[in-house]
Amino acid sequence: MALTGRQIRQLRSLAHHLEPVITVGKQGVAPAVVDQANAALEAHELIKCSALENSGLSAREAADQLAELTRSEVVQVIGRRFSLYRETSREGVEKIQLD
Repeated sequence: MALTGRQIRQLRSLAHHLEPVITVGKQGVAPAVVDQANAALEAHELIKCSALENSGLSAREAADQLAELTRSEVVQVIGRRFSLYRETSREGVEKIQLD
């Protein structure tokens, strides 16, 4: 699922006000982090994450690894923070309407 430029701009504006819910720490992109990210993406579709200085990964590396493992899309990387998007598979919930 490749996002268009318009969709990325829309998701960036929605992610701007979010606080990080996932933190990539010293263990890197560990299975526990992947599980947390999957649960958060399923619940919210759009999440903000952060990579700590001692993680050994840049924010871009952490975002790419986490996106691959969670089958999501990297929306934006700024500094040590990044945003991921994946459409939820849950039925009967309000989903983000992409242009």
